[in-house]
Amino acid sequence: MTDWPIYAPIKGALVIVGFGSIGQGVLPLILRHFDIEPTRITIISADESGRSVAEEYGVCFVHQAITPDNLEQILSPLFTREGGFLVNLSVDVSSLALVRFCRTVGAFYLDTCIEPWSGGYTDPDKEMSHRTNYWLREKSLRLAEELGAGPTAVMAHGANPGLVSHFVKQALVNIAKDTGVDVDTPRTRTEWAALASKLNVQGIHIAERDTQVSDIPKVPGEFVNTWSIDGFLSEGMQPAELGWGTFEDTLPEDGGEHEEGCGAAIYLKRPGANTRVRTWTPLAGPILGYLITHNEAISIADYFTAREEDGTVAYRPTCHYAYHPCDDAVLSLHEFVGGGFVPQANFRLMGDEITKGLDELGVLLYGHAKNAYWFGSQLDIHETRELVPYQNATGLQVSAAVLAGMVWALENPNEGMVEAEAMNHERILDVAAPYLGPVVGSYTDWTPVTGRTDDLFPADYDTSEPWLFKNVICR
Repeated sequence: MTDWPIYAPIKGALVIVGFGSIGQGVLPLILRHFDIEPTRITIISADESGRSVAEEYGVCFVHQAITPDNLEQILSPLFTREGGFLVNLSVDVSSLALVRFCRTVGAFYLDTCIEPWSGGYTDPDKEMSHRTNYWLREKSLRLAEELGAGPTAVMAHGANPGLVSHFVKQALVNIAKDTGVDVDTPRTRTEWAALASKLNVQGIHIAERDTQVSDIPKVPGEFVNTWSIDGFLSEGMQPAELGWGTFEDTLPEDGGEHEEGCGAAIYLKRPGANTRVRTWTPLAGPILGYLITHNEAISIADYFTAREEDGTVAYRPTCHYAYHPCDDAVLSLHEFVGGGFVPQANFRLMGDEITKGLDELGVLLYGHAKNAYWFGSQLDIHETRELVPYQNATGLQVSAAVLAGMVWALENPNEGMVEAEAMNHERILDVAAPYLGPVVGSYTDWTPVTGRTDDLFPADYDTSEPWLFKNVICR
């Protein structure tokens, strides 16, 4: 029997907002690794689906949707002393409203993405740039500046966004070692950007291939996935986004630039659910993924930006998500887009019916002296089931990152609002590693132009600069 470490006490109440697949998987880890009695934990969920899991662990379950009108009324009675923790795993509940609330009651906070109130992703009255994760992140950065130091609030710290930012740092250290670049592990934002620039990392894919399959095939009118379907559809309906690097020479024809903020990213005037890109993972090899918008595409590009003394950008990597979900989710997404972006009548999260497969989630750093290097987690469904209940491989990668983020917050209690990039990657990986399966690094000679030819269908791609985004995106 594994002797699991107790990392820290949670001195006040613990409130989990949202209790879908990730919440149900996180709860056993919280009880395993923190000093807290189940009677001090409350779950607030907009649906009843997780009640039986909460009751199994002796945890209070409240079936209630949080809205702008009832947020304080619901939450205030639960936080009667400082030192509590609010973990936001919901959809349609504003992250920034919850952060403001936590500051008033002296509570820690963590979420897995910067979530708006209901409709924030799909309001047709909002201009396109204001429906992006860039816009949500800029609002978060402004709130962080306004609030300043205080109880730590960890923003956007699931598997991705979150864990993958720590993978990037470790990958940079590994590439430096393998290419003979003698450098101490960076400790500041400026030093990390300098290392990425010195290694000539032109860009980063968050490259993921989910191969989990079940013995219950998808049927027409059903959306099947290994993680939150509401969350996936929300992301897929947003414009595709990517951090836009200094290596790129031409803005895409449908590319849009933001008029304010850090300037680290662009968006495409098309939904992510209908945008595909070329990438590579060690087990799958070359794959086509969806360019789904994620916070880490912007935060990584911004964090690793190097500037001249006058503020001019001297270096920035291109960065985006390239996601090949499980095969049933690909069919579901195809049906969803074909039906005019109208969600199917039935949703099914794959759980006990999964028979085999893994989630290969990592970062592909490209353009450096050894071409491209993937570093990340290869977590199998069978190992997942040995480690923790109520999870598949995709969910456990997220839950492990939530656990690690909570540990970091309690060990660094007065940091205010922080993103993954500002956290110690070694500590996060140390806590998460027991739940990630094999964590591996692999070099490849593959590029987005490997094997391409004009013999049958002439195309506009550039073999002299194989990693340009115009070679990555599928036309």
